[in-house]
Amino acid sequence: MPDALPPPLQIVEVQRAVAEELDRIAPVIDDLGERFRAAGHELALVGGPVRDAMLGRRHNDLDFTTSARPEQTEKLLQGWADAIWDMGRAFGTIGCRKGDWQVEITTYRSEAYDPSSRNPSVDFGDDLAGDLGRRDFTVNAMAVRLPGREVEDPYGGIVDLAHRVLRTPGRPEDSFSDDPLRMMRAARFAAQLGFTVDPSVVAAMTAMAGRIEIISAERVRDELVKLVCAPYPILGLRLLVDTGLAALVLPELPALALERDEHHRHKDVYEHTLTVLEQAIDLEPRLPGGGPDFVARFAALMHDVGKPRTRRFVDDGTVTFHHHDVVGAKMTRKRMKALRFSNDDIDAVGLLVELHLRFHGYGSGEWTDSAVRRYVRDAGDQIERLHVLTRADCTTRNRRKADRLRRTYDELEERIAVLSEEEELASIRPDLDGNQIMEILGIGPGREVGMAYRFLLELRLDGGPLEPEAAKAALLAWWDARRQ
Repeated sequence: MPDALPPPLQIVEVQRAVAEELDRIAPVIDDLGERFRAAGHELALVGGPVRDAMLGRRHNDLDFTTSARPEQTEKLLQGWADAIWDMGRAFGTIGCRKGDWQVEITTYRSEAYDPSSRNPSVDFGDDLAGDLGRRDFTVNAMAVRLPGREVEDPYGGIVDLAHRVLRTPGRPEDSFSDDPLRMMRAARFAAQLGFTVDPSVVAAMTAMAGRIEIISAERVRDELVKLVCAPYPILGLRLLVDTGLAALVLPELPALALERDEHHRHKDVYEHTLTVLEQAIDLEPRLPGGGPDFVARFAALMHDVGKPRTRRFVDDGTVTFHHHDVVGAKMTRKRMKALRFSNDDIDAVGLLVELHLRFHGYGSGEWTDSAVRRYVRDAGDQIERLHVLTRADCTTRNRRKADRLRRTYDELEERIAVLSEEEELASIRPDLDGNQIMEILGIGPGREVGMAYRFLLELRLDGGPLEPEAAKAALLAWWDARRQ
């Protein structure tokens, strides 16, 4: 399971941590602060970097806010930065790189949403206090003025950070009305930081959940990805479900909270799903890239979404979910498409959901080598993630059953490893390629070449690799049989 939630902090710990981090980043903040001061402008380190400094978290991406307008900021960075970019100019942001540091400097802002608009209208502000007041949460509404390093905390962010709680600088209703995506951000920050969310914020999220529908699918998707990949995703997901936001952005998740039948013959699918996600996170070190791995985590979250649609009560009181893997894969692809995920991510997660039950046909190891080859062939480049999902999907409290399933899957992986070494399963191909097929059969490109290719692939999966002459003989026999 993920690590326990972090304990509250002492204010002295927060102060010590931020002092150490400011000393570490001094080569950037001191020089840049003096540069802006000399030009008659204010500059302050702001938002996430200040919050993370107080938490003892280090990174080289630094956000600043300034009284300077974008064109003035760009001019001041010339000759100081190694590279400058202005993709965020419309929002008042100029970015640059200085050595290993990534810097973004944004003009004081005052932005609000039109009630029917998906995009903010940006107006430049006049002072730091006004800029901090429009930020999402108190822990992100702190700043360090430069070059003097005075901490500005007008909304009690240091105390909230020490207590690990999320509050808004003003009324949460006003904050969420300005930018409804902040409701998703509350869940995301809870998941990233292990914070609780103030009851007033939860109440506003619940009352205003419907406002999320004016936000573009891409922005919702990006917050969801960050939440799922966070250290404590269960915190964020439960908040989305409890406030009704999940019913609008990921309705398949709350739908898993099925009413249990009177005999309690099936698991609580919602709680089972969250447990599978936690166990998948524990297994991420098995993956080539380690973690966090969005595809593996999201597949764990979606693997049983087909159950509500396929639930059937049998006469003897038992419950079945036949074909929930196939139905769930279709539902997953549809939801991910609506959220504007890439085709690669949609294909990967959809495939894992579709295959997550395949192992249970393995029994006690009765699969032939041909069946093992097909398992690997069907999983393709998702085989390692399929291993993780299949293992994570065992949530039984019966220790003997759990140990038996683990041993059985260990055996399957060992068989895959042996066959892979012998036959290069990951890149399994027929023993003859398309050019050889056309030459042997004396035909040109066309549908029959594809049919011959698939015949040889099935032959390869059934019996393993063949010598060229044996493959040729089998191809000719198949060809002759078709022509009779």
